[in-house]
Amino acid sequence: MPEIEPTRGWWSQLTRSLSAKLITLLLASMVAIFALLGYLNIRLHRQHLEAATLTSAERVSDVIKRNATYYMLRNDREGLYHMIQTIADEPGMVKVRIFDQDGRISYSTDPQEVSHVVDKGAEACYGCHAQSQPLVRLDRPDRFRIYRNGGGKRVLGIITPIENQPSCHNAACHAHPAGQQILGVLDTNLSLAKADAQLAEGNTRTLAYTVAAMLMVAWLSWLVIVRMVGKPIHALTRGTMRLSQGDLGYQIEVSSQDEVGDLAQSFNDMSLQLRAANEEIVAWARTLEDRVEEKTRELKNAHDHVLHVEKMASVGKLAAVVAHEINNPLAGILTYAKLLKKWLDRGEMDKGRQQEAAQCLDLIAGESRRCGDIVKNLLTFSRTAPLNVASTELNAVVDRCVRLVQHQLEMNGIELQLDLAGDLPMVQCDAAQIEQVVLALVMNAIDAMPRGGNLWLRTRMLPLPGKVQIEVRDDGTGISPDILPRLFEPFLTTKESGHGVGLGLAVSRGIVERHSGTIEVQSELGKGTTFTVTLPVNAPQIVVVNQGEGAVTTNVR
Repeated sequence: MPEIEPTRGWWSQLTRSLSAKLITLLLASMVAIFALLGYLNIRLHRQHLEAATLTSAERVSDVIKRNATYYMLRNDREGLYHMIQTIADEPGMVKVRIFDQDGRISYSTDPQEVSHVVDKGAEACYGCHAQSQPLVRLDRPDRFRIYRNGGGKRVLGIITPIENQPSCHNAACHAHPAGQQILGVLDTNLSLAKADAQLAEGNTRTLAYTVAAMLMVAWLSWLVIVRMVGKPIHALTRGTMRLSQGDLGYQIEVSSQDEVGDLAQSFNDMSLQLRAANEEIVAWARTLEDRVEEKTRELKNAHDHVLHVEKMASVGKLAAVVAHEINNPLAGILTYAKLLKKWLDRGEMDKGRQQEAAQCLDLIAGESRRCGDIVKNLLTFSRTAPLNVASTELNAVVDRCVRLVQHQLEMNGIELQLDLAGDLPMVQCDAAQIEQVVLALVMNAIDAMPRGGNLWLRTRMLPLPGKVQIEVRDDGTGISPDILPRLFEPFLTTKESGHGVGLGLAVSRGIVERHSGTIEVQSELGKGTTFTVTLPVNAPQIVVVNQGEGAVTTNVR
């Protein structure tokens, strides 16, 4: 069962949450849209307010102009100045001035400006003198200007030309020629402080309403997203975690009939199918375990039988070699025994004959000992008593194998090259089993050199502590590369029919592996084969199980 991942931090959960991503995207969209709408609304409100202010300023300027015309026609300067001063004292009025055609201030609510000539390029005169000549009539946008006074407050200025009307130049009190179209300019300045305050208040309210609307929409969106997306996704996530922990068949609640509900239902169906499949697999696994155990017992029995059969086959083959080996000393014993009997029957046992008879008896004793050694080695190799693990000298094991096959090596014209290390430690093993392995490898090497050759037997201590090696090398026919990977498989043989059943190497590998060792092979066609057996000096404990004639060993690690 997989372990549950540690709880992530809130920031990690927030950045990985689908609901948080949807809400963030929605908020970003709302901020952009509401910001644009708010800006357009404030701009439109500002334009409307300025337009209303301009209309009001135009009306005030027109009233002043009409009243000024009335008083000027009657040449009532005191009344004119009183009227202008009265209007200038009204709230929102900053200043009222009258310029003549030369730019001289003929009247101003600020007495210090009277009789001063203003710069025609200044803001109060730029509308009339934009073309370097006075204009008869100004367009409405050119008559207005907005600037800031010394206190930093905005002021609206409106320029109203005073025209030379017929009622004016025909009057007896005026001496203005009829060709002079503009007599002067009325400059009226109104404060925009109230309008700016209303605009600021409107902007604040608009911003507050916009923010409130955004928060309300965001809250409603959060409720909808959490309910319709967040909770189902969280339930699915929790369900997948329960499945990953092995809780097959876990069901989540289906609370909607939309795509998310379909997904939840699909998850429930999948969970049930996984539980059913798991139960089926578990049932098959139990059945398979029982069958594997049964087959393992059968294979173990077959392996034990094969091991016994192979050993008996090796013993039979070895018996033929030993019989041929014993035949020579027995023939000599028989010959010398007959010769001695002949001497005794003829009474020819004089002093000279007695010396020859003693030599014959010595030869008979030597040949008898030779037969005894051969039989002893055969019994040691082929005994069926329970295995005995003891300290063994590998060089002695190799030497016994050499003596067993010495005659066959001579018959096949094979030169033996021995390289036995003198510093080998005692090895914990079953000497008969290891002798069987070495003998099997030597017999394979002999079979691979039907026309003679060289056989190398080598023992050595490895640099790795506690490891020794036995190497059997020949320069025979070699092994085909396609057979080499399967060389240790049972019943695989490259010999002719009747010369082997292909169990020697398989049994040898089993013996080596039971001693916690390894057996390796290197071969090349036409150049020979090398078998390397590596054994530990101190092998694990080996438990011997006696089964009738055979013995089975099991490593206890």
